[in-house]
Amino acid sequence: MQRSTSPLNLSNLVDRNAHFIDGEWVTSTSGALDVINPANGEIVGRVPNGGAVQAGKAIEAAYRAQREWAAMTPAERAVYMHAWAARIRDNAVELARILTSEQGKPLSESLEEAEGAALFIEWYAEEGKRAYGETIPALARNKRILVLPQPVGVTALITPWNYPGTMVARKGAPALAAGCTVVLKPASQTPLTAVALVALAQEAGFPAGVINLVTGKSSEIGEEFMTNAKVRKVSFTGSTEIGKLLIRSSAEQVKRLSLELGGNAPFIVFPDADLDAAVAAAVGNKFENCGQMCNGINVIYVHKDVAQKFSRKVTQRVANLKVGSGLEEDVQLGPVIDHRAVAFVDELVQDAVQKGAKVEIGGGCLTETPYQKGSFYAPTVLTGVTTEMRIAQEEVFGPVAPIVTFSSEEEVLAMANATPFGLAAYVFTKDVRRVFEVSEQLEFGMVGVNSASLSVPQAPFGGIKQSGQGREGGHHGLEEFMEIKYISLTL
Repeated sequence: MQRSTSPLNLSNLVDRNAHFIDGEWVTSTSGALDVINPANGEIVGRVPNGGAVQAGKAIEAAYRAQREWAAMTPAERAVYMHAWAARIRDNAVELARILTSEQGKPLSESLEEAEGAALFIEWYAEEGKRAYGETIPALARNKRILVLPQPVGVTALITPWNYPGTMVARKGAPALAAGCTVVLKPASQTPLTAVALVALAQEAGFPAGVINLVTGKSSEIGEEFMTNAKVRKVSFTGSTEIGKLLIRSSAEQVKRLSLELGGNAPFIVFPDADLDAAVAAAVGNKFENCGQMCNGINVIYVHKDVAQKFSRKVTQRVANLKVGSGLEEDVQLGPVIDHRAVAFVDELVQDAVQKGAKVEIGGGCLTETPYQKGSFYAPTVLTGVTTEMRIAQEEVFGPVAPIVTFSSEEEVLAMANATPFGLAAYVFTKDVRRVFEVSEQLEFGMVGVNSASLSVPQAPFGGIKQSGQGREGGHHGLEEFMEIKYISLTL
């Protein structure tokens, strides 16, 4: 297996209008879906509008390939995975342009996402070699007790539109490292990045059927994933509403699920915090990917003693953000994914304003030139926000920073925990006691202390309550794709 010596022409590879099944690009006869650039409304590509039939064929291909892929040693599987990561790096610039063209984020963020995808694949290529079993002391001399981890089997991966590159790798890498074959269904808004990544996997030489890709009707494909008994595991990132439907439909076969669902992340700034660090982290997290991040800040809680100073500093930073097409030089904030998303963000902002919130900057859709053809929303800071406002209760998923003030540790913990969601939370303080006590009392699966960055390959990413089940990242992410087999041996 030779590493490519020069970048591929990914644009040609992406422009196939085909599914990838059993090692081949299969032309669709089921019509096509247009992929729209949210910065200008232009069509940037097309993918098949497939359904249950195509999903069923992909599952069959994965099922046929499963036995041999699982039989390989972890080191053998790692060779393919390292080759895949290398090709992603070789083609990072073109991959980033494809990602930005269909998703909208700045090219700099897309380049970081390409690198993140390569890192996840590389890390799991090595972590797969450490899927250790156990030998347990028996109660009799002629007994031996062995515990073996084994791959779950065929796995369906349903990835979201906000991180169409990283999420393919974050789900696919541990599944492949564990010995599972996969069928990938990317979000209909951003399928081209997944197509490009699968094309690079093909170039890396993965055996036929190990990686499969279908695009199209989410309801039909999802139903096939859930009802086909050959699919042993489904990993999904998306809304809590869809997650609940998957839980219900998994009951018939007791199908394994990993779910990363909605969030309502609090960002808490105590009066002893390094205010400049907190401001930089808040703006960096809240406006990354135009606020469309699962573990992104939803509400900023600031102690009343520093709230005015904090709000002023945040507003000054936000005022300097350059908004535009992600393909333009120095752009820091791209469009929201589509016009429906823009309308929802504005609905939450207007609800807050009507109930007394003050717009410090922004506060509306951007419709003038050069934004008129895209789905842009002005970067917004709101002060005077209260927990009764919808924007404090619902996931914003847009470039809006609502600021709520608090007076005590007990008060802010009560406000932050008063949500059915529990994905991520952030705390800024220099008090070591507070670091531990607040982190332990926050009802969230992840807590960032004096930092607002959480997603790394070696740590378990995931939530509690209605934010999901299971973890992605770390050895925990590998274990999500493995079953435990107990062998009792009599000599």
